[in-house]
Amino acid sequence: MTPENVEDDLFAERRATGVWTFSDTPNGRYSAARESLVAFKFGGTSLLGAERMRHAANLVRPVAQFMQVVVVVSAMKGVTDRLLGIAQALGEGNSQRARADAEAVLYLHLGVLRDLALDSDDHDRVARELHSLGRDLLHEVSPRNHGLSSPAAAELFDRLASYGERFSARLFAAALEHSGVPAVPVSSSEFVLTCDTFQDAKPHLEQTRQRGREVLLPLLADAIVPVVTGFIGATADGRITTLGRNSSDFSGAIIAHVVDADELVIWTDVDGIYTADPVESAQARLLHDLSYEDAHALALSGAKVLHPRVLPLAQETEMTVWVRNTFKPHVRGTRIAPSPVGAQHCCAPVSKEQA
Repeated sequence: MTPENVEDDLFAERRATGVWTFSDTPNGRYSAARESLVAFKFGGTSLLGAERMRHAANLVRPVAQFMQVVVVVSAMKGVTDRLLGIAQALGEGNSQRARADAEAVLYLHLGVLRDLALDSDDHDRVARELHSLGRDLLHEVSPRNHGLSSPAAAELFDRLASYGERFSARLFAAALEHSGVPAVPVSSSEFVLTCDTFQDAKPHLEQTRQRGREVLLPLLADAIVPVVTGFIGATADGRITTLGRNSSDFSGAIIAHVVDADELVIWTDVDGIYTADPVESAQARLLHDLSYEDAHALALSGAKVLHPRVLPLAQETEMTVWVRNTFKPHVRGTRIAPSPVGAQHCCAPVSKEQA
């Protein structure tokens, strides 16, 4: 979103230009017409533990007062690798290790839930949801899944890999609710329709858009923030798929496209896109504005800016894309839009978190 002191400046700018209209509610508080819609995508580093989840929730809260918001979440950093380790253990016939690792993944998320310090009723409700997911995960590591053939093993891989986002969405929705923002977790497998190329599935965008609007728009109309799992989809017959490693930015763009978001904000662990890697070059400069074409060219060249399919989706609706640092929300970040004023060329990015 826009300049330094981003949220306050953004609100002031949009109030001045009449984007929002306000009316008194029966309880005397003001509510926004919510004419604008923004998608926030949080990577795994941004959600690693209760403190970071609370911090991310506090980035959503002020925006949700004035705009419709949909959130897309990754698994907590390191969780997907642990889940893939479970798949490897099953492939090696090591059921004892697989079960122990699956239990450790469940207890990791239960620990985050404890640290969120929710009200008793909310804690118990979310704990039941996490335990239900945990039982499903443990069912996947049963001996029946040892020594599967290659196609069946690929399906199991995707089912196991999906649990990280599913745990994360429930915890982050709870963190939002605790901060005063109505929110519900939504599994993208409910509406992201893909082919059956497991581990690298391609979404059917038009059908995904139709199905996704049926799921998400009623929630947004009721001022509820959907917290959607990134990374995962499902085949037409309901088998869970994944879009490939490091595809959560693409997931964010898909969800933003589904709901016709005005902006997609990719919250990560770097300040934005640089002229060079600042770790390697003292002359590296943060780029504040890029055109779609510049950013897309960087992605295609192998630079770790965005998933290469993010910008084509954004261009279809002229959506603005921001790359911003979760841990430095006062930093403006990089704005990517159609031919922005002051667009800068011949640049290279800094690497950002895997998610």
